[in-house]
Amino acid sequence: MSTPLSTAGLKNPRQRVSAAQRREELIEAAMHEFAQGGFHGTPVANIARRVGVAQPYVFSLFASKRELFLAAVARGFELVSETFSAAAGAFDPESAAPGDDVLSAMGGAYISLLSAERDFLLLQLQAYAACDDVEIREQVRGSYARLVAHVERLSGASPERIDDFFRHGMWLNVAAAMGVDDLSSGGDWMRARADTDPPH
Repeated sequence: MSTPLSTAGLKNPRQRVSAAQRREELIEAAMHEFAQGGFHGTPVANIARRVGVAQPYVFSLFASKRELFLAAVARGFELVSETFSAAAGAFDPESAAPGDDVLSAMGGAYISLLSAERDFLLLQLQAYAACDDVEIREQVRGSYARLVAHVERLSGASPERIDDFFRHGMWLNVAAAMGVDDLSSGGDWMRARADTDPPH
C-alpha cells in the first residue's frame, strides 16, 4: 500500500501563495511596469509575467487594467505620504540646521526618494498623463488633495508655504525626470545646451 510522499526531504517544496500576498506582488510589479509604459502602453501580460502568474489570474484579483493601475498609483501616493510622516517624526529642532523646520525636512526626504526610486517618479508622471481618463483623474485629484492636507497637518505651515512646497516638488519632479539637479535659468547645463542647440 502506498503512502503519501512527504515534502520534508525536499529542498524547495512548492508553497501556496495567498491571494492577498499575490495581490501585493502584482501591485508592486504594476508600479514598475506602468512607470515605464504608462496606463495605455503597458500590457497586463507584462505585469503577470513579472510576478510569474497567468494573465487570467490577474483579472481574478483586479476587475480591469484600470483598477490595477489605480492600485499602483494609490500605492505611490502612500509611499510619499509615509516618507513625509517619517521625516516629520524624525525631525529634531534642537539638532536641525539654522532655518530648517519640519517642511524642509520633508523636502529633503522627498529628494532622497526621487534619487533612490526612479520608477516611483515615473509612475507619478504617468498618473498625471493618464488623467484624460475620468476615473483615473478623479482618483489622482483625491490622492493629491489628501497628500496636501497631510503635509499641512504635519508641518502646520501657512497656505503660502504649502503652495511653495508643492510647486517646488513639481519642479524637482521635472528635474529628476530630465536627469539634472537644477532647472534654474542660469544653470551651467542649461546655458551650455542653449548655446549649442538651435531652436526648431
